[in-house]
Amino acid sequence: MSPGLSAVVIVASNRAAAGVYEDTTGPLIADALRELGFEVGDPVVRPDGDPVGAAIALAVRGGARVVLTTGGTGLTPTDRTPEVTRPLLDREVPGLAETIRAGGVAKGVPTAALSRGLAGVAGSCLVVNLPGSRGGVKDALDVLRPVLGHAVEQITGSDH
Repeated sequence: MSPGLSAVVIVASNRAAAGVYEDTTGPLIADALRELGFEVGDPVVRPDGDPVGAAIALAVRGGARVVLTTGGTGLTPTDRTPEVTRPLLDREVPGLAETIRAGGVAKGVPTAALSRGLAGVAGSCLVVNLPGSRGGVKDALDVLRPVLGHAVEQITGSDH
């Protein structure tokens, strides 16, 4: 993978955005991305819904090659991350989202099947919605680690 590629982590959480508690999933993702060689700032924490979509769009316009979101992928009325992500994507990568869900189920977490997270390409950026729990994030990162660099390089046609 090319050194110095930019990545952005976005946390979708009404309570963390309001300061009710400190998010712990965003730093976990940022650390994993740094270990893979990405340049990553502090996680961006936004309330669920449109603010998350705006943060994704800003990251893509800003040149991020990877945007990983956490949270907002469940079934509650405020879980809207997939709805604000889909219109930003030029094309979806359903196998990645499906493998993340299947990986959680295989690890004995049947509720992983309820995640509605998406994965896709926006411009030259890979966008992936991860679950909001620490366990779900860890399981998703296990899926992403071996394929993320290859996926990012493929998006620009530099690795076939």
